[in-house]
Parts: sequence; structure tokens; C-alpha cells
Amino acid sequence: MSRITYVNGAYLPEEKAKISIFDRGFLFADGVYEVSSVLNGKLIDNTAHLARLHRSLNELAMAAPASDDEITAIQEELIKRNNLKEGVVYLQVTRGAADRSFTYPVNTPSSLVMFTQEHDLIDNPKTQTGLSVITVPDMRWGRRDIKTVQLLAASMAKQAAIDVGADDAWLIEGDVITEGTSNNTYIVTHDGTIVTQHLGHKILSGITRQAVLTLAKEDDIIIEERPFTLDEALQATEAFVTSASTFVLPVVRINGTDIGNGKPGRIAHKLRQIYLDKALNGTLA
Repeated sequence: MSRITYVNGAYLPEEKAKISIFDRGFLFADGVYEVSSVLNGKLIDNTAHLARLHRSLNELAMAAPASDDEITAIQEELIKRNNLKEGVVYLQVTRGAADRSFTYPVNTPSSLVMFTQEHDLIDNPKTQTGLSVITVPDMRWGRRDIKTVQLLAASMAKQAAIDVGADDAWLIEGDVITEGTSNNTYIVTHDGTIVTQHLGHKILSGITRQAVLTLAKEDDIIIEERPFTLDEALQATEAFVTSASTFVLPVVRINGTDIGNGKPGRIAHKLRQIYLDKALNGTLA
């Protein structure tokens, strides 16, 4: 039985889910998206995801397709119809369908598409082995803080990593790490300080990033939000990434060099466990 998806007001089997060839998300990547995790059939930190969705829409002068309550109701209905226990709900908003023109169309309804994906979020094997990453030049546009659907550069970087037997790529400008292909990046210094790129146009303001940094501060872990270099990363005692679909995952190797002792670090493991405990008992916010 195929998944049930949502396309502009209709719940449809995935093989019948279609959009117009004139949709601006298809023609111009003129769209934004969010991915909310699901544990035990419940959305995790979804209010924060919807708040970021509005920020992205506002930055692109794009109309919201529905109210937050309506969007949440659709997400929950998809979870129910697909009997999703663990995984994600993907949500995409585009400027809608209009004859191809570089200028924004006037009075064109936004398009809203959603679907679910099953994933083993808790029992991810990479929590035990850690990730191996390579660095590649960051070729993305200058407004990475807007969660747009133009992900070709990130896809190219991810594929470059897979092609050489690594798990993912960290993007680099000059000698500074910006973020991963679909995650925020962190290192831990020898005195136990977490260092991560500060917010701005260079990185996405990760929802999981926000939650994990809050949890780290509550646990009296020192945080430095600043750029860090590849050399700093190679000298770190541990490294990790965060995202809505992976929570906290350790990084044990960068460009073939072991980080710390080459095994998942204590702080990454601790933060992942704290995050999961709070997400599962509903006290994450």
C-alpha cells in the first residue's frame, strides 16, 4: 500500500500526487521547506519548525498557504493515515504555478505539499560508529539562513563524500567550516567547550541546534558561537552534527584523520541522550 501524501488540499496516494510543470518550485527553486521529526507517532518541536517556516516565507515575500493550526492538522492526519511511528514529515511551500517569468507572479496561490518518511531515528547505527566526513568548498548562495529547496550544491557535496567512501561532507569557505550538507556542525575543545558557527546568513538556524545548545547550557557546558577552522576541527577532542532527522550524531573522522580517539565522544553521546529523553517525555520545549 502506497503512502498517502498531501497536495494543495487533497490527500492522495503517492503515485497520484502531482504538481503543475509551471510550479515555481520546479522552475526556479522558488520554495521553502521544513522537516519535522516524529517519535511514537508524535511531532517533535514542531512549533519551532513552523516559526522558522514563517521566517523563510517572510524573507522571500511569499504568502503562507495555511494557518499553523491547519498545517499541524494536516501533518497529524498524514501521520495517522500512514501509521507513522518513527520518521519525519516533509513540508514544502512554493510560490505556486504561473507562466514562467523571473518576476514574482501577482495573486498566485502558494502551493503546499507534504509527505511522510519512515526512519529509524533512535536506533541509528551511526550513533555507535560515528560519521566519517570530508570537506568540500561551500558553493551555495549567500542566504543559507533561508531554508529554500535549492539543494543542488548540498547534494553534490553529499555525493562527493559517498563517492570516496565517507558518510557526509562539511562545507568550507577559505579555512572556516560553515555547516554540513544538511546539518549544523560542532567541535569540542580540549577543555570541554562546544564551538559552533554563529547564526547569520552563512548557516541555517537549526531547530535541533537551538534545542541542543539550550540543553548543553542547562548542563553547564560552555558554548562558543563563532567560526572554527578545519585545523581546529582536526585538533578537537570530538565533533558532532545536529539535525531534525538525526538529532545528535558524532563525527569521528574528517578527511581521513581521526578526531580525538576516533570513537564517538562523551559530550555528543550525553547530549543525544538528554535530547531523546526530553523529546520522548514531551518536555523538550
